Amino acid sequence: MPRIYTRTGDKGETGLFSGERVPKDSLRIEAYGTVDELSSSIGHARSLIEDKEVDNVLEKVQRDLFIVAAELATRTKKEGRKEVPHVTEAMVKDLEEQIDSLDAELARLSTFIVPSGTSAATALHVARTVARRAERRTVTLARKEQLNPQVVPYLNRLSSLLFVVARVVNKRSGTEEKKWTSRLQ
Repeated sequence: MPRIYTRTGDKGETGLFSGERVPKDSLRIEAYGTVDELSSSIGHARSLIEDKEVDNVLEKVQRDLFIVAAELATRTKKEGRKEVPHVTEAMVKDLEEQIDSLDAELARLSTFIVPSGTSAATALHVARTVARRAERRTVTLARKEQLNPQVVPYLNRLSSLLFVVARVVNKRSGTEEKKWTSRLQ
């Protein structure tokens, strides 16, 4: 592309990988747009993290999110569909293994925690909420169109991973978690 702008979206439409034009506020665009926002949110969190192990985990996630977004930007049953990489069961399992490994460092929770702590941990909590929104947008899309059945579980596990990583970042920095208590107590 010779320029960053193309002017093709000036009328409120954008193109899917198939070349099909759709409204910029379609469910599909909302889903992969939120995945893009999620990747940027994780990138922001990474800029605040000095722990190389955690940074490596998050970099892999960002790379995987390109696969998620590509799938969401491609209709499953469309003639002339371009081949894109797919979210796999192994990718979901990899997230589960990361969650289990990192969670083993942490004390078990008996109550909710207030999203707080270091700048990196709070940025990860924000990313976690964006992951939940991406999951909700994708579930809405899946009710209307056929999707790879691994995409929603991937986003679900990713929000759990981001929660655990936020806790690990706080723990490794010596920052105490703030437990939630109701005002009634």
